[in-house]
Amino acid sequence: MVTFQILPYLLEGTWRALQIFILTLVFSIPLGIVIARLRQSTVRIIQLPVRFYLLIMRGTPLILQLIFFMYFPPFVLGIPIGRFTAVILAFSLNYAAYFAEIFRGGLESIPRGQFEAGHVLGFSSGQTFTRIILPQVIKRILPPSASEAMTLIKDTALAQIIGVAELFRAAQNSTSRLVSIEPIIAAGVIYLILNSLVALVFSRFEKKLSYYRH
Repeated sequence: MVTFQILPYLLEGTWRALQIFILTLVFSIPLGIVIARLRQSTVRIIQLPVRFYLLIMRGTPLILQLIFFMYFPPFVLGIPIGRFTAVILAFSLNYAAYFAEIFRGGLESIPRGQFEAGHVLGFSSGQTFTRIILPQVIKRILPPSASEAMTLIKDTALAQIIGVAELFRAAQNSTSRLVSIEPIIAAGVIYLILNSLVALVFSRFEKKLSYYRH
């Protein structure tokens, strides 16, 4: 079968897609938490730039952001940037915006009375947040976070727009070279397997936090 002949090439593309996935989560989740907290600020000089950032990142296609970060730094700012670096930068900033809104929604869904109850029990603000609030927030944001993570797996295919050889590009090249649709089908199966694993991981986390019922 054609698939077995090009399997090493597809696996190489899969590894690059996983690198994009992992690095995007590593950078976008902490950044999303910071942005979520800034978004809740009542100081307009902080809140307005954050809102503008969220509007740009969520209101324009990721594919345009990829092209922007690929060509703006070297041609306008004179800063050389590699294709893979441009991909990670664009993906991280884009997904940080989506995670920020998820985190903000989770934080704002917790009744203020629970913060006050923590203080009554003698907990500090930090203890109240980590022991009472945070587990509930995590429980509530897991489903939308899982959806974003699964979307991210599929969005890694966009990296090929600026020449990064991830899974979809590997399948495309193999299809053109071998004149066979098998590589594309194989890539679809790999994407499905990856997203199944992501869904399984988030499902396990939800079960571990199942004692928080609302």
